[in-house]
Amino acid sequence: MSSAIEREIKLSFPGPGEARDAVRAAGATLRQARRLQRDALFDTADGRLAGARCVLRLRVEPGVCTLTFKGPPQPGRMKVREEVETLIGSEDAALRIFEALGLRLVFRYEKFREEYAATGVVIAIDETPVGTFVEVEGTEAGIMAVAAAVGRGPEDFVTESYRGLFLRHRDRLGLAGPHMVFPAE
Repeated sequence: MSSAIEREIKLSFPGPGEARDAVRAAGATLRQARRLQRDALFDTADGRLAGARCVLRLRVEPGVCTLTFKGPPQPGRMKVREEVETLIGSEDAALRIFEALGLRLVFRYEKFREEYAATGVVIAIDETPVGTFVEVEGTEAGIMAVAAAVGRGPEDFVTESYRGLFLRHRDRLGLAGPHMVFPAE
């Protein structure tokens, strides 16, 4: 289990190629290869977690299942919040426990993610159904250095969640569907 204060930003890119080129040019090194992540957010029937601006997330990727609680974000130009995370052995067991506790699925989202490392940060390139984002997480100095190295500044920082980005994108384009997932093949 790990508990920490998470500090992060997202930067929008036209596509994964441009994002990858920028991240590599900034001197980051590959830490974890591209893979599909399936995330699910859970809440009580009355939306108690959302009302407190907290998140309970179950993340599944090849060979790994992670449970994460995120506290409410603090005000500022970067998203800063408490994060408590632990590996769990079984997605099915977690889902049964959530159901027994009265938690329900409120949002599913998918992304292809590859991770890089640079001084003071972890950098993720996220290919999502609503666009490509570079997520930079770590120290404030590290985040600012990476942003500058890829030609971006605080005015480019995206602190909205993937759920918020999806809902805005969906509503702007008049699309239907409650979840940010890739079309079934």
